[in-house]
Amino acid sequence: MITRPFSRAFAIAALGLWVVTVGGLGGPFSVGLAAAEGTREIPASWMASWQEPPLADWPLQIVHGLTPRRVGVDAVEQILQQPLREIQTDEGMGYYLRRGRGGIVCNVSFRDYLESEEAWKVLVEAVNVCSRLGMPVWIYDERGYPSGAAGGLVLRHHPEVEALVLARDPEDPREFFLRPAFEHTHAANNYHAVRRYINLLDDRATQYFIELTHEAYYQRLKDHFGKTIVAFFTDEPSLMAVNLGPIPEPARSRVPIQDPPDPNVKRLPTVPWGYDLAECYQKRYGQDLVAVRKSLFEGDTAEDIRVRRQFWSLVADLVAERYFGQIRQWCRQRGVASSGHNLAEESVLLHVPLYGNGLKALAYMDIPGLDMLSSRPQVVANIGWMTAALPLSAALLEGGRRVMTEVSDFSEKMFGTGPVSLAEMQATAAWQAAWGVTEFTLYYSPEDRSVEDNWQYGQFVGRLNAVLKPAMPVPEVALYYPIYDLWAYYRPVAERPTNESQPPQVGKLLNSFYRLGRALQRRQIPFVLVDHEYLAKARPVGERLVIGKVSLSAVVLPSGVELPPEADNILTQFAAKGGKVVKDRAEEPLTPNTIRDLLAPEFQLHPASDEICLGRFVRDGRTILVLVNVGQNPWEGFLTVAGKPEWSLLDPHTGTVMSKQAEGERLPLRLERYQTLLLVH
Repeated sequence: MITRPFSRAFAIAALGLWVVTVGGLGGPFSVGLAAAEGTREIPASWMASWQEPPLADWPLQIVHGLTPRRVGVDAVEQILQQPLREIQTDEGMGYYLRRGRGGIVCNVSFRDYLESEEAWKVLVEAVNVCSRLGMPVWIYDERGYPSGAAGGLVLRHHPEVEALVLARDPEDPREFFLRPAFEHTHAANNYHAVRRYINLLDDRATQYFIELTHEAYYQRLKDHFGKTIVAFFTDEPSLMAVNLGPIPEPARSRVPIQDPPDPNVKRLPTVPWGYDLAECYQKRYGQDLVAVRKSLFEGDTAEDIRVRRQFWSLVADLVAERYFGQIRQWCRQRGVASSGHNLAEESVLLHVPLYGNGLKALAYMDIPGLDMLSSRPQVVANIGWMTAALPLSAALLEGGRRVMTEVSDFSEKMFGTGPVSLAEMQATAAWQAAWGVTEFTLYYSPEDRSVEDNWQYGQFVGRLNAVLKPAMPVPEVALYYPIYDLWAYYRPVAERPTNESQPPQVGKLLNSFYRLGRALQRRQIPFVLVDHEYLAKARPVGERLVIGKVSLSAVVLPSGVELPPEADNILTQFAAKGGKVVKDRAEEPLTPNTIRDLLAPEFQLHPASDEICLGRFVRDGRTILVLVNVGQNPWEGFLTVAGKPEWSLLDPHTGTVMSKQAEGERLPLRLERYQTLLLVH
């Protein structure tokens, strides 16, 4: 392991006598937390990690092109002999360490992917170096993305497992027919390569993918599994059963064409299909799917709705079990975690044709994740809450904790407004940490900013994780994820689905859902998403509703939802015992202030602000709050802290710590532009 400098401050913290000089929070002064009368001492172990975050808490750089220079076998001894902050070498892993990266996400070279022994040797040496340096390694499981194709090798050997859809064309004599899901799909419209794709409904396809990819890594690196190699990263797999539209020019013309699309393939409404899908449908529901397939595309009768709900429920289960579940099982058997993120996380409507149920797909990962392509804090907070809420919910509802992000300023650089500043990167990171993110994998280019800025970012993330990673998020509210209703209403269309292309119920439902999510975030009310299946498994305990590691005091329902009997029964019991069930109504929509008044959260900001994000955690019986100002203007006011007068304020920007006493029920605070504070009681 890399050694750390043993400073005087570190020694004092180890004795439980933490004394720091504080600046930027009302002026420089010294505070002795352990000695201050009436305060609760922050444990020395917390402070030790805060002062010197371990490498596992720092972000990981995604590195697709490992070269001998970026392996740096000869630089290992030089790095081991220096404290982390004093590393000067840019050889090998020293390049990443002195830029604030604690580890890497890597893969065997994309050139001659999985088939070059020379490339495997480079990767093995890189992992050996990371092992000696104590740097964690994640394996990226694809040549680019979307994951599952093994760079095209799966379909080269097994063309029968290509993604498949049932298409409908009233102008064709057949009307309904099967065809590969390639043209007009994400497989043919992404930023990496135009290539054919596997079928996530096909258990054989995932098995072949694992054999070609995961097993190849295991055979060469098995001694590092569960030690240096801690996780596998799967990137945007999907059913390919929908037209998402082309990516913009000039990027589109630069994407390599591995499999030429057929220009004669017509844009048509489609639904996913698999070799045994009709058989599985018959076995589960006792009905011939082919005989009722028209209901998948149209119809408003009770029978049409029943068929659609049955179909998409089955699709969701098969995707979760046959792709995500099969990979998770393989990873667990070898001592590593499965991780990654979905496609189009921000669109619940697209979750239907891409996964059946996006929340369920993520719940079959050990470390569910998100993709954050922007690093403008205001943009991230306004449109990214859905992207962050999904993996946090999947983790907590399944009894887990860890959440991954793939974060970058891709959007800003794509449209000529990036790279973003260090302050924006830090605010984006803190916002994600408030949403429960623990694993930061980066597509930020280290070359876009100075060595010092890179270091400051890495240290900032390390400090956040030092306090929050061992803590448990405490969302007390659930927002209902209306996938059950979308199964009933969703209509396949030839172009990209929009609210306008769907029945009117869809637009009303989703407008309510997104408005409620934004309102909860804007009034600093941490929440999770729950679907009908999780509600049906919930346990009313007194005035609480318990699901996994979540204990809820309230459930918020979008306008127009129809709960299945099992979920409705649980909510009825919950309400009868005093739990809060808050329903949005089209005729009287809930506003942010109305939601705050109805839910009466313990911690409230005054004056109210749409640009302050709050995350709530508990660790060793202590309350931790994360406050992030994603706005460009300072905020000043107070936080209600009923029954909790003494607080410690930790600043991850500077590493400083101070004690703060509430004035009655009010804790005075000031947050500068893009500032983050951790409050510990």
